[in-house]
Amino acid sequence: MKNRMNYFFVGLILFLGLQINAQTKELNLGDNIPKFSALDASGKEWKSVKNVKSDFLVVYFYPAAMTGGCTKQACAYRDDKASFDALNVQVIGVSGDEVKNLAHFRDAYNLNFPLLSDADGVIAKLFGVPSKLGERSIKRELDGLEVFLKRNVTTSRWTFVFDRKGN
Repeated sequence: MKNRMNYFFVGLILFLGLQINAQTKELNLGDNIPKFSALDASGKEWKSVKNVKSDFLVVYFYPAAMTGGCTKQACAYRDDKASFDALNVQVIGVSGDEVKNLAHFRDAYNLNFPLLSDADGVIAKLFGVPSKLGERSIKRELDGLEVFLKRNVTTSRWTFVFDRKGN
């Protein structure tokens, strides 16, 4: 009987722990932008409460730097910068990549907007963006050198648009 109770409590604790870890706050229409900070591709701290200087902010989450779909998406934002500027829109890209990956990504594709490192998945969780933990790496050739780009968090591809009031 004692063993059965032990198994019951261990099972209950594991279940509750999984439920707590699975909970993320989903943003809804009208919600405020979560306050967060992260390192950008240059290794400088970027803060949501300090660095937003536009009428609109686009925060997009992408799975991994230097991969097919993510590169196409980033280059589309890069190529439409004049349109975004005309509408006073600031674009921010967020992924689970390390800062050095983001620097390679920015430089390889001449990206003209901030890329933020969410290497621990905290920002994704604030926004309610699904993410997976676990080290992943890809190999790319950059300037004739083979480079391994690793990340510990992979987020889903989600985009948020906030107005000047942060909603």
